[in-house]
Amino acid sequence: MSPVEKRSVTIRGHRTSYSLEKPFFDDLVAIAAARKLTLAALVAEIDEARPRDANLSSALRLYVLDWAKRGMKSSS
Repeated sequence: MSPVEKRSVTIRGHRTSYSLEKPFFDDLVAIAAARKLTLAALVAEIDEARPRDANLSSALRLYVLDWAKRGMKSSS
């Protein structure tokens, strides 16, 4: 099991942090590259779309999970 690692990012000029396990972080980096975005831009996009009562770390994990599920459906 991978430990949770805390990371920081600047979103719209505001410094914030999130905590993710390494596999989620690695997938997030890969998704950003596949979409030709910086990691900060992808995190900002996810942050903008998340419900205000959801925390950023959870929103990032759910985004990675959704991306993986959509990929599995398209390869079936």
